[in-house]
Amino acid sequence: MTQFAAPGRDLELQGHYAGAVTRLVAYVIDSVTLSFLFAVGATVFEFLLADVLGIDFDVADHPVAATVALAVWSFLYFAVPLAASGRTFGSAVLGLRVVRSDGSELDPGHAAIRVLVFPLSFLFFGLGFLLILVNREHRALQDLIADTAVVYAWDARAARLRILARAPVGGGEPGGTSAVRSAPS
Repeated sequence: MTQFAAPGRDLELQGHYAGAVTRLVAYVIDSVTLSFLFAVGATVFEFLLADVLGIDFDVADHPVAATVALAVWSFLYFAVPLAASGRTFGSAVLGLRVVRSDGSELDPGHAAIRVLVFPLSFLFFGLGFLLILVNREHRALQDLIADTAVVYAWDARAARLRILARAPVGGGEPGGTSAVRSAPS
């Protein structure tokens, strides 16, 4: 038996603080994406150096340069999309947005601060992330320092289309207002 969420759930969660599990999954998606893109970029870089300039270069042979390049790439991967739209790829997939703590749009300065202080949350066995579980606004250490919050922010029009797609066919409550409904498997 397959269960569907309440049809209005997407719209009801708009603007609510995102929970720890959703934020963790978004971070995992971003980490995998960041690593994949870095590996592809390093391979292309090595290929171009070898074919265009005739230089035999292997990123693995230069760990300091690789670490610096990864740090710069990580900063750019997170800071640029956050500054532009308040979302990274992982947060967009899960319908999350980073905003200022007052709910206003995230500006480039606060996005950069948030990304720069993010590693601090890993210190002391991840205590900076534990704040997500214990404070009412689910803000981690980087959110507190950068004066930001992570909220659910699905596109309202897309959420309405999902509601229509979940509406019961040939019966059920009008407008699909049942809290949880089951479909036969």
